[in-house]
Amino acid sequence: MKVLKFGGTSVGTPQRMKDVVKLINDGEQKIVVLSAMSGTTNQLYEIADYLHKKNPVGANENINKLEEKYLQHVEDLYATEEYKEQARAFLKEEFDYMRSFTKGIFTLFEEKIIVGQGEILSTNMVTFYIKEQGIDVELLPALDFMRTDKNSEPDLEYIREKLKLILAECPDKAIYITQGFICRNAYGEVDNLQRGGSDYTASLIGAAIGASEIQIWTDIDGMHNNDPRFVDKTSPIDSLSFEEASELAYFGAKILHPTCVQPARFAGIPVKLLNTMDPSAPGTTISNKTHRGTIKAVAAKDNITAINITSSRMLLAYGFLRKVFEIFETYKTSIDMVTTSEVGVSVSIDNTSNLSNILNELKKLGTVTVDVDMCIICVVGDLDWHNIGFESLATETMKEVPVRMISYGGSNHNISFLVSAADKQKALQSLSNHLFNNPTEVAKG
Repeated sequence: MKVLKFGGTSVGTPQRMKDVVKLINDGEQKIVVLSAMSGTTNQLYEIADYLHKKNPVGANENINKLEEKYLQHVEDLYATEEYKEQARAFLKEEFDYMRSFTKGIFTLFEEKIIVGQGEILSTNMVTFYIKEQGIDVELLPALDFMRTDKNSEPDLEYIREKLKLILAECPDKAIYITQGFICRNAYGEVDNLQRGGSDYTASLIGAAIGASEIQIWTDIDGMHNNDPRFVDKTSPIDSLSFEEASELAYFGAKILHPTCVQPARFAGIPVKLLNTMDPSAPGTTISNKTHRGTIKAVAAKDNITAINITSSRMLLAYGFLRKVFEIFETYKTSIDMVTTSEVGVSVSIDNTSNLSNILNELKKLGTVTVDVDMCIICVVGDLDWHNIGFESLATETMKEVPVRMISYGGSNHNISFLVSAADKQKALQSLSNHLFNNPTEVAKG
């Protein structure tokens, strides 16, 4: 059985919902994970914000606007009065439920319930439409099986056991529909998966049932070898290893969250990134297979701050780096890049919420300087140091760009350059020209 996930833009209009149903109605049994219709979650957060501010009038006005929007979707989506009536009855119950939150105390717990209604709306709307087409379908409420543990991590064993029981009760359905993003926590309260949202849901379900394949359908035809918003002549990547995909996702490839495919990786299940707007496009396949000796892609991570600590006490001393890293740990700030010399260490961070406190502590250890508005440019592929020439090829390509830091060797899958944000586009274009668009260069991905 395959698991297919469709994002908000893929189900963003009634017509796109119809297109999704055409895609999934191919005779193969599958579980389909749906996000909220594009824009809905933002509107739900707006409603929650009014409720936090104790403004029930503003909340009700926004609830009414959203209800009117969905009632129009009913007219556009269904052909028969029977299913229009079913959908209207469902929407009345759903939006009356939202209005009930305007009459009491509103906390973070209630907010999570409100913002999770988008997925409940989209899955019910699509399920009604599938039934109208005469297709055998079952709606599996995610809150019945998707749960996190006391550490807010997915409880995969619980998910596996619950899904096994639920599927055993209706084993012969052609299509199973469920919600992405939403779950319950260890205490049974409504919560969400946060990292990766619906992609994470699909990966967890795929791992739980031992799926043959997980498909992530978006409005982009797979991962590209560079960012098409800044670079000319980019192209989709046919295949990536899970390690390469994680590096690209962490360093700026927005199509995928860096942690959401980990359950699939550990279960050895391939993940395909496909385009709902162009279903014939091959997309990108992510698996445990590694293509030796290739450079696959370039990505960029913005809003980076670099911190340099220099101290003669570091020379031939032990324990200095531990003290530096403990400061970042104390203020719960992760580090992206690290370079060291005999008397100094440079690090980069993307979270500056505790920067002033961190700098105050670091100044007790040495002289501190800070560079802001920086960007990490990451070259990804099979870059093991045994593959002669990769590091020189990447650095030669960057010869016209001022580089603040270089990181190589911590991973076999990336070389990272820290540059000024002002040089980002120049660096990305130069790397594309030399690594992917020049047929005389080596190591194409």
